[in-house]
Amino acid sequence: MKTITIKGLKFVKFEDVLKKQMKISGFKEGYDKEVARLNIIHQIKQARLSKRMTQKKLAKKADMSQSGIARLESGKQGLSLTTISKIATALDK
Repeated sequence: MKTITIKGLKFVKFEDVLKKQMKISGFKEGYDKEVARLNIIHQIKQARLSKRMTQKKLAKKADMSQSGIARLESGKQGLSLTTISKIATALDK
């Protein structure tokens, strides 16, 4: 792995680290699952924004709290099929 040294600190490119990590058993599967989860979250937020809907309005339509929607959109909260279904229905998807 190629390193870059700046003021005595060594840095490596993210791509180099990722390439090495992908060789570890189970890492790629976990990485792919997380990327898929983040893509779903991004799609939910984009759908909400395209409908000019606030988190509060979406939360009310989905029978959830606004803070739950905020945590979900920030990636801090997991996604269940029930949650996805409620949000999809609220967004007419």
